[in-house]
Amino acid sequence: QVQLVESGGGLVQPGGSLRLSCAASGFTFSMYAMSWYRQAPGKERELVAAIDSDGNTNYADSVKGRFTISRDNAKKMVYLQMNSLKLEDTAVYYCKARYMGWAPYWGQGTQVTVSS
Repeated sequence: QVQLVESGGGLVQPGGSLRLSCAASGFTFSMYAMSWYRQAPGKERELVAAIDSDGNTNYADSVKGRFTISRDNAKKMVYLQMNSLKLEDTAVYYCKARYMGWAPYWGQGTQVTVSS
């Protein structure tokens, strides 16, 4: 069955870096657009970064220049490299897979805490 499993979260100081990974299985990964969302305490879930099946990317304004999304279709993996982390980046980060307008798949999330 379909699975999206996030990893790589943890506690980091402001200005530090983390690399999140999402392992996909159970679907034709290369055909799907992949994205990272996050949900901070008391906030709605928001799009952080997305990469389509052609490798085109887009980012939330709040993370542009700091975060990079990438994918490896052979490994069925999507990554989020997070640099220059800020306190406001603290959230649960979720991996999402989407094909056209069909209902998406979601991972369970991984906690990222930025704290001094």
